[in-house]
Amino acid sequence: MQAITPYLNFYGNGAEALAFYAKAFDGKIVHSQIFGESGMPIAEEAKDRIMHALFEADKLQFMISDCQPGKEVTSGNQVHLSLNFDSLELINKTFTNLSEGGSVTMELQDTFWGARFGMLVDKFGISWMFNFDYPKEEK
Repeated sequence: MQAITPYLNFYGNGAEALAFYAKAFDGKIVHSQIFGESGMPIAEEAKDRIMHALFEADKLQFMISDCQPGKEVTSGNQVHLSLNFDSLELINKTFTNLSEGGSVTMELQDTFWGARFGMLVDKFGISWMFNFDYPKEEK
């Protein structure tokens, strides 16, 4: 079994989201196809929307799609994407980048469980959790 790959749905601003995430995570768009390239019958206003895209940054991977006309995407708080980091520098940088235009719901801070942790909702309504486990002391 492989890791779960989150699939983020947008309503017409998927390309903007891809560009934002590429900058925020210092990652790359591995593949992107718009509905107009698919050969499927599609409404004119949806031809330039993202049908399917794959994004990667180090070990992080997720997919993005715009919904078709007549379908709606509702931003909600039912899903958080949890990110685990290997360094304080990277968690701090990514938290700052991803919070641009969004809202921080819990500032990055040291926790009672021995981690640096924070939460935010990005400018596209996606909820993120950030975690860096401090190395445990040998006894």
